[in-house]
Amino acid sequence: MNQKAFHTRIAVALTACALAATPHVHAQVSLASVVDLAMRNSSQVRIAQANVQKAAAGLSESKDVYLPSAVLGSSLGYSYGFPVGQPSVYNVALQSLIYSFSQPDYIRSARASLESAQISLKDDQEQVALDTTTAYIQLDNDLQQIAALDEEKQFADKLVSIEQQRLQAGVDGRTELTRAELTSAQVDEKRMHLEDDADEMRQKISHLAGIPTAGLTTDRASVPAEPNFTDALDSNAIASNNSIRAAYLNAKSKTQIAFGDEKQNYRPQFGFGLEYNRYAEFNNYNEYYLRFQHNNFDVGVQITFPIFDASRRAKARESAADAARANVEANQAKEKVSEQVLVLNHGIRELKVQRRVAQLQSELAQEQLATVEAQLQGSGSGGSQPQVTPKDAALAHIEERERYEGALDAQMQLMRSELGLMRSLGEVANWVHSSVAATPQP
Repeated sequence: MNQKAFHTRIAVALTACALAATPHVHAQVSLASVVDLAMRNSSQVRIAQANVQKAAAGLSESKDVYLPSAVLGSSLGYSYGFPVGQPSVYNVALQSLIYSFSQPDYIRSARASLESAQISLKDDQEQVALDTTTAYIQLDNDLQQIAALDEEKQFADKLVSIEQQRLQAGVDGRTELTRAELTSAQVDEKRMHLEDDADEMRQKISHLAGIPTAGLTTDRASVPAEPNFTDALDSNAIASNNSIRAAYLNAKSKTQIAFGDEKQNYRPQFGFGLEYNRYAEFNNYNEYYLRFQHNNFDVGVQITFPIFDASRRAKARESAADAARANVEANQAKEKVSEQVLVLNHGIRELKVQRRVAQLQSELAQEQLATVEAQLQGSGSGGSQPQVTPKDAALAHIEERERYEGALDAQMQLMRSELGLMRSLGEVANWVHSSVAATPQP
């Protein structure tokens, strides 16, 4: 185990212990630690691990047919008259396959199936990393927006108070007060929605990583820098997608099965057999057999030549159809991923423009707020400037927070698309741990 992996495992273990020991205290956990826990504890990953174990057992089974299977038995019994059975005190039988033209294909099929299961495990781990990362970043975004809404709520309530005073003074009508109350209610509505979403993200992270939800908070510094994608993604990057590789290996496995089933119809099979029987002395074999003996031993080779077997021929056609379908499905999966990558790549460029617009709107709102506050404090230039009221300042504060929240929404939409593209390229887990790799180890 290298030093990086050692430090990562230690950090994950300490994080899990801390979260389990302090369920009612706010626990800040890094993105890499949560993803590592999820990639080990997720039910989806455990199912994939079971599939790998099953495929490994299947490969051993396909090879073990060449090893002799031993059976120990007994068929004790009393016989009267001519003995029609073999009442033996005990018998030992050994059987094995010597050679079959189909078996090498079945072994190659099992090996490809194992490789497909192993790559599917990596693909499932990548999917779990995506789900966990998306939930983590969404939770962090929710927490940022809730903090911004708390500030916006203060100014919205202040605006309501100002409008009540202006209504009493006869400056504004009832409509302005209702509009201010609507703004405050909308803030409450959005905050409630974000709190529910944050709870859902905590629950999702808990189910994936196996950590308690109480007090779970994010560490924004643990989220790596935004990934950099090239505009032209080559076919090699798409072909490295684990789901595509697993699909082609599955098709290869089914193709080898079809080869083996086809050879079952036209080629002989060689088997080995050995059997020892110890016949009972109290039976009456010696009365009917000229040279009866209690110890009997048989050994030989069985050769089977298939002449005609309609069911095997039908099985070969069925296997060939399965192989053809698996190959088409693998090509279909590759084309689908290629289309997804193209759409996501184009969508990311558009979302980056939208994020830039939202950021500029947020910056403009901050500048306007600064101007309004300066004018309100009497530091504005000249008397030609319109008079600024506390209502204008409250509205400017509310608009600035709304623009900031809009920038956070735009950032989250972009991050979702970038994570989707990284998922198609199989780079989510590597991206998550890139910040850990960049951190110097003591």
